[in-house]
Amino acid sequence: MVNLSAIQLCSQPNVEHNLSTINRLLASSNVSGEHIVVLPECCLYFGGSDQDQLLLAKENSVTQYLHSSLSDIAQKHQVYLVAGSVPVLASDGEKFTNTCFVFSPKGKVIGRYDKIHLFDAQVNDSEKSYLESKYTKAGKQLGLVATESTKLGLTICYDLRFPELYRQLRMKGVDMITVPSAFTSKTGSAHWQALLQARAIENQVYVVAANQQGIHNNGRETWGHSMIISPWGEILSSIPEGESMITAQYDKDTLTSIRHAMPVTEHNKFESKLNIYE
Repeated sequence: MVNLSAIQLCSQPNVEHNLSTINRLLASSNVSGEHIVVLPECCLYFGGSDQDQLLLAKENSVTQYLHSSLSDIAQKHQVYLVAGSVPVLASDGEKFTNTCFVFSPKGKVIGRYDKIHLFDAQVNDSEKSYLESKYTKAGKQLGLVATESTKLGLTICYDLRFPELYRQLRMKGVDMITVPSAFTSKTGSAHWQALLQARAIENQVYVVAANQQGIHNNGRETWGHSMIISPWGEILSSIPEGESMITAQYDKDTLTSIRHAMPVTEHNKFESKLNIYE
C-alpha cells in the first residue's frame, strides 16, 4: 500500500518552530507501508520578507542545517519527503532558487526541482503586489522522482496555473504530481480547488497539494484547503484550516483503469515544450 499525505502549516520566520510542528504532525501518523509526504512551499521559513530568504540562502551553515534537518525528518519517520521548498543560493550569488528537495526514507536526496514560474502579480489583498523574481531565480528543468512504487512530478505553487508544465510531466510518465504552495487567501478562494482538480483530471494523475494556511507574521494571509485528488478529480482528503496532516491511498489499479478507459494522452494532438528566456 502507498500512502499519500499533505501537511498544512502556518509557517513562521522561525526554523525551529516549523521543524517542531512537522515532526509533531508526522509522529501522530499511524500509517504503514510506503508513505509519501508533501510539505508546503517555504515550509521552514515563511512570514518574513523575500530578502530574508535570500539572506538565509547566503548563510552556508544555515542552508546546510535546513537540508540536514529535512533529511533527518525523512529518516526518522521513514517517509519519502517532498520537502516543500527552501531557499538555495543561485550560482550568481545574487538570487536564490525556490527549491523542492525530495528525500528517501534513508534521508538521501533523490530529486530536486527549482520553481520555474515566479509569482509577479497584482492581488487585491493586504500585500497588493508580489514580485517573486526580485530575489528569486527561475528554474530551468522539470522535476521527476521515482519512489519504490510510483513516479512523481514536482511543481510549486504558481506553477499550478500553467497546464503545459503538468502535461510535460504526464508525458514523462508520472503517476502523481505534488504541489507545495503558499497560495494567497484571495486567489486561493477563487481558483485553488478548480485548478487542482483540472490538473488531475486532464492529466489523469493523483495530485497532492500542501498549502500554507493562516495569517503570517508579515500580514500575508494564505488559503490552506490542502487536498489530495484522484485521477478522476475526486477529492480524497482535505483540510480547510489549521495545521494538520491529511492522508489518502494511491491505487495503481484505479489509475490504470481510468487511463485505459479514456486514453487522453494518446489522443492529444498537440506538443508543448519548455521555453527558457534569459
